[in-house]
Amino acid sequence: MFELLQENLFQLALIAALLVGLCAPAVGTFIVQRRLALLGDGIGHVALTGVALGFLTGSAPVLTAVAVSIAGAVAIELVRARGRTSGEVALALLFYGGIAGGVMLMAVAPGGSNAKLNSYLFGAIASVTEQDIWIIGGLAAAVIGVVVVFGRELFVLCQDEEMAKASGLPVRFLSLVIAVTAALTVVIAMRVVGLLLVSALMVIPVATSQQLTRGFRATMLLAMLFGVIASVGGLLASTFSAKVPPGAAIVLLALCGFVLALGVGKFVRRGRIQGSTTESERPGAPAEEVA
Repeated sequence: MFELLQENLFQLALIAALLVGLCAPAVGTFIVQRRLALLGDGIGHVALTGVALGFLTGSAPVLTAVAVSIAGAVAIELVRARGRTSGEVALALLFYGGIAGGVMLMAVAPGGSNAKLNSYLFGAIASVTEQDIWIIGGLAAAVIGVVVVFGRELFVLCQDEEMAKASGLPVRFLSLVIAVTAALTVVIAMRVVGLLLVSALMVIPVATSQQLTRGFRATMLLAMLFGVIASVGGLLASTFSAKVPPGAAIVLLALCGFVLALGVGKFVRRGRIQGSTTESERPGAPAEEVA
């Protein structure tokens, strides 16, 4: 194990797994709270067009994926906010447009690009380079920075959009912030879990955390912990067994955590109910507490 830690490729993969494990659930907490759990999937399909554009032009696929993903996320948020199109239909447009654009561009890209595309569709954490780490690290810093700076305002928006408007918050700007941050997170995670599975790492750790916690901040922090555990665990599973795909291993570990949390969460909630009942029935308890 110690020899493995000294290998450069494993160190790069480990850094990538840690960054993705932290960022994806952090952004996913806002997305889930706003009932846009499939937003990551939609942006992932648009990022496919960006990756294909990179292969077509001979530029870095990660950078073109960033540009196209941000453009797609902003466009879909504006369509949802200004038009009569619901969020569900807007996401469907994102799905279909992203897939069609990616397939079209890959068809005219130079030969051999299809094989490289698989590393972005399904993840190839073992092939992460130092250049990828610098890009992923910069994007991760931007994502965490947004969460830290706008966290309170985004929380209010996700809880109740009308209340956010009444409080004088720039709702449209904050909605765009969520969309752009989600786009950056998708690009960060695509080399680790792949574009087809990236949304799972944004949603499953959050759903797992919700089984065990009640507060928004506690949910986010615990989700980030679960995300790191799943990412690193999946990386180790794929490292010690070459037949185990890292992206699939990460998502399956996250799902196992969710199943365990379902059982543990029942006992946690039962203990809270019993504790509150005991507290309310103590001698001299006010009538409103008993109620």
